Amino acid sequence: MGKAHALAYRSAGAVFGDLPPVRLARFCDTPPERARTLSAQFGFDAVTDDWTALVADPAVDIVSITTPNASHREMALAAIKAGKHVHCEKPLALTLDDAHEMEAAAREAGVRTLVGYNYIHNPMVRHARKLVADGTIGRPVHFRGWVDEDYQADPDLPWTWRSSRADAGLGALGDLGCHLVSISHVLMGAIESLVADTQIIHETRPLPDGTGRAPVENEDTASAILRFANGAQGTLCTSRSAWGRKNKLDWEVHGTRGMIAFSQERLNELQLYVDDGPRGEQGFRTILAGPEHPPYGAFCPAPGHQLGFGDLKTIEVASFLRAIAAGEDAFPTFTDARAFERAIHAIDVSAREGRRVTF
Repeated sequence: MGKAHALAYRSAGAVFGDLPPVRLARFCDTPPERARTLSAQFGFDAVTDDWTALVADPAVDIVSITTPNASHREMALAAIKAGKHVHCEKPLALTLDDAHEMEAAAREAGVRTLVGYNYIHNPMVRHARKLVADGTIGRPVHFRGWVDEDYQADPDLPWTWRSSRADAGLGALGDLGCHLVSISHVLMGAIESLVADTQIIHETRPLPDGTGRAPVENEDTASAILRFANGAQGTLCTSRSAWGRKNKLDWEVHGTRGMIAFSQERLNELQLYVDDGPRGEQGFRTILAGPEHPPYGAFCPAPGHQLGFGDLKTIEVASFLRAIAAGEDAFPTFTDARAFERAIHAIDVSAREGRRVTF
């Protein structure tokens, strides 16, 4: 993810042409040897293995945080105190209390913030939002989404920080499900209430040094039934232990006159069905991403030539640079991310306490 951020900040100006100039001033990583190698690879001016020195450096205006989840709060608060704008990867924080503290600090300091929910910057997601807002599929009545990967499917995979609530916070919800929640917010609005269940499939994992096994403290899978503030219903499912799935982030919006379907593994396509014309001639049609779906045209003048994950991160970075230059908020801010993550923590609470959670 650090590489994705570095490449995005390097390329955003070249892609869009209307952004303030960016200089990669300071790079931080550990151990020092790796930091020096990566700093040279990415083209930074200077390198350190001390993140506090980077945050305090007057040459730095924006701090980009791509560290494991447990360090987000401390680093972001230090950067905010130093008057820096902060671009933090998701999830924003381990807990909602931490997220609230970070959001309040940024608001009081008057700095700009952005959280790395880059999938919502996909031109196809933006177009889907326009279709919903324009009433193309009628009144939206149901959202169905699922996001599966298999990076924790192997029971013999060694224990890592991702299995610890103190280090990772939530499991599949914090890593994957939060992306799905962000998209549901963009397309359907805020979630009002939910009821959920979770499970830990592999309850222990072998320690990396072979001395035994350690408990897995957070969920491998989660499922929730939602009610949105606009009255629509929805379902969310996520798994980090789904064999064969690599980035199966799929969703559908059902309306009274049609529906929209999307798959992240085919992120340049949108499926649209509209109840129009003779029934015998109706069907889904594929909309291929092209210059008609901004900002695709900034990357390529021809439709159907495909954007990728890194391009979505470049769009994200460009939105942040424009917002800072204009003295405005980008999307999603720490405030927006806290709203997204309130839902994944509600899923966790509902599952543990066996009740519906209303926001």
